[in-house]
Amino acid sequence: MAGVMFSFYNFSSLIDLNIGISDRLDENRSESFTILFCDFSKVSQTLIDMNLPSLLRTSDSIVHCEHYYFFVMPYTDRYGCGIVKRMIEDLFTVSIPSCAVCYPSNGENSSELLEALHVEAKKIHKIDLDCLYSAMNKEP
Repeated sequence: MAGVMFSFYNFSSLIDLNIGISDRLDENRSESFTILFCDFSKVSQTLIDMNLPSLLRTSDSIVHCEHYYFFVMPYTDRYGCGIVKRMIEDLFTVSIPSCAVCYPSNGENSSELLEALHVEAKKIHKIDLDCLYSAMNKEP
C-alpha cells in the first residue's frame, strides 16, 4: 500500500475530482470520502517521509502544508477514518491532533469541505488552518 502525494496547490482540484468520482459511482450519496487532517508537528519529517505513504492505500491522496497533513480517502467513512488515525498514532507512538470531514455530509463542494475542516480544527484543537484559504483561492 502507498498513499499518493499531491501538491498543496492542487488540493481543491483533488477534492473536486473525488467529488466527481463519488457523484458518478455512489448513487446513495453516503459518506463517499473523508478528508482527515493531522498535525504532525510532534513528529520528525524523516519519520513522516519514511513511514506515512506506506500506511495508506494507493487510492488515498496525501497533501501537506508544512507540518499539517491532509488525507483524502475515497470510500472511507468516519469509522474507517478513525481506524486510519489510530494506525497513524500507533506508527508514530504519539497523540496526533486531528479532525475529519466527509463528503457530502459536511459540504457539497471543495470550498465548503475545506471551510468545514478549518472550523473543526479550530473548534477541537484551537488550530488555525489559514493555509486552507489559499487552497480555496480566498483570503482569510
